[in-house]
Amino acid sequence: MKIDARHLETLALVVEHGGVTVAAAVLGKSQPSVSRTIAFLEVRIGQPLFVSGRRPLQPTELGRELAKKGRTIIDAANDASDVVKNYRLGKSGAVRVGGTPFFMDGVVSGMLAEFHLKNTDVQIEQSYGYANDLLKKLLDDQLDLVLCPLASQQLSAEFDFSPLLPGRNVVACRKKHPLMIKSRVTSEEIFEFPWIAPPADSPLYADLRHQLTIMGIKNFKISFSGGTLAGTLAILASSNALTILPFSVVDAASKSNNIAALPMRVEHPDRTLGMVTRHGVPLSPAISRAHQFLSIRFKRLADVSRPKGEL
Repeated sequence: MKIDARHLETLALVVEHGGVTVAAAVLGKSQPSVSRTIAFLEVRIGQPLFVSGRRPLQPTELGRELAKKGRTIIDAANDASDVVKNYRLGKSGAVRVGGTPFFMDGVVSGMLAEFHLKNTDVQIEQSYGYANDLLKKLLDDQLDLVLCPLASQQLSAEFDFSPLLPGRNVVACRKKHPLMIKSRVTSEEIFEFPWIAPPADSPLYADLRHQLTIMGIKNFKISFSGGTLAGTLAILASSNALTILPFSVVDAASKSNNIAALPMRVEHPDRTLGMVTRHGVPLSPAISRAHQFLSIRFKRLADVSRPKGEL
């Protein structure tokens, strides 16, 4: 025997409100219509659902059990409505974000954690890579958002690019590094200290070599290489080593680590940190919400004062 779920919902409300009149008002129906539904249900199952002659209405044992099923249906429908509402508002769903390791760990992860704190039903999947690999994954629908520094020639009509921060590097060191007391740092002084090399396949490694070359330093001492951002920051904080890092990464690290930007001019790369999405592919509400949130947070970051010593 198949019972109409709507009839069970009506029964549940009649039982809960102790009468047909209030249940009809809740349902937005007439009292006779609700009474006919109950009568039809009793005929359908061949058993009374209410004790005869009792006021307020008192359900029979079967009536109570069926009313419980009706309440389950109502709750499930309400939950389903909430699921749809939250999805449409971008408060649920999934966001797959990929980015370059140092930017993701140094800047973006904290922003994503803040976003998730406000949108706890959104599942965030974070992955790492460099521009060419990340853009390929975006086209292959393995990522929804890509955050990485890009040169204009790396983009094609297949992508939409939202610029976030101009490329801006600094020489990073510990806050009490001997060079921090200098009003002007010379190439000879730089040459005396060891360097931490970013991963060899990263744009930062090319930036490091380029910066030292234009300073006239051809043979520089690399004491550490290929590490993670956490490892790099730990070495910087406990040694006199130097390295090239994005200013936004150093600025974020300086708040909780013994890290600073050396007061010296650095040639900035011809890249812009931005968010990339697939052109012509609509964003889900959750992805759109994350995109908007990150754009706002990076706008605040862009308003931070320029690094000390930059002219």
